[in-house]
Amino acid sequence: MSPKKQPAKTGEKSTKVIIVDDHPIVRGGLAELINHEDGLLVCGQAEDAPEAMRLIKALKPSLAVVDISLKESSGLELIKDIKATYPNLAILALSMHDESLYAERALRAGAMGYIMKAEATENVITAIRKVLSGQIYVSDKMSAKMVRKLIRSGSDVGASAIEQLSDRELEVFSLIGQGYGTRKIAEQLYLSIKTIETYRAHIKEKLNLGDASELLKYAIQWVSSQDEK
Repeated sequence: MSPKKQPAKTGEKSTKVIIVDDHPIVRGGLAELINHEDGLLVCGQAEDAPEAMRLIKALKPSLAVVDISLKESSGLELIKDIKATYPNLAILALSMHDESLYAERALRAGAMGYIMKAEATENVITAIRKVLSGQIYVSDKMSAKMVRKLIRSGSDVGASAIEQLSDRELEVFSLIGQGYGTRKIAEQLYLSIKTIETYRAHIKEKLNLGDASELLKYAIQWVSSQDEK
């Protein structure tokens, strides 16, 4: 039996990685996987956006693994902030959400890869090494979808209504589906009530929904469908 691979020693030259996820068990599991790989070292873990930005500034990692659903902020917004401040930092987006809706958004925000938590145990090291080498990582299924979309010359024809929502609109829509009212959404996203009302109006228009009750019903159904995936 071959000896178990030991974590890279801190004195050795390793590529530094930080993990941003609001679930300690997920962070711990990922850290265990990554630290047992030659040349990789988890140098820090954060549970929210402010802590992530502090760690990046202090530790200067080469890669950030970022969950796109954080407790009090959007991982997509964090990815945008990271790229604006540290344009050379590689980012791998991690999520429990269906990649068909979120992978392209994560890549547009600045990530170089997207991996679903359900497949992270098997593929996260492959994804990390690919992203660190400057390549994009998505599943084969998602890659095929993106190629088909490119062949259609970027036309929105055939895109689902949900896909046409902006990142912030999708965030508001998701919170509506989780039962949050306008005031609570405003508090959660640190935005004004008037701004949230504007987003709600845009969402209703894009989804061709008549009133607030229709919006709520559709949002709840959508959130439930995502939970089942």
